Amino acid sequence: MDGSHFRRQVALGPYVADFCCLAAHLIVEVDGNQHGLDRQATYDLKRTCFLEAQGFRILRFSNADVMCAMESVLDTIHAAYARSLLPANQPGCTTPTPNPSPQGGGE
Repeated sequence: MDGSHFRRQVALGPYVADFCCLAAHLIVEVDGNQHGLDRQATYDLKRTCFLEAQGFRILRFSNADVMCAMESVLDTIHAAYARSLLPANQPGCTTPTPNPSPQGGGE
């Protein structure tokens, strides 16, 4: 993807992201079978909450997805990266702006 730069094994606070594009605040995690265990799921939720609070969006894929459906994985990453480049008030963003605004502006 033009202009993107994903780094491997990026330290973010007390956690390490598998792949991260800092400019887009986008994290890609590739998870093995251990992530289905209750203890690991609890840890992953805590980790996700921390990273989202820092403004990151996390995409999770299984090892099987990466090995067997690479095109779909890449399409998903590309779409998330493209959405991250949109200004906050453009259509297609994940957080819509209310109309009219709660403060009554824009009239």
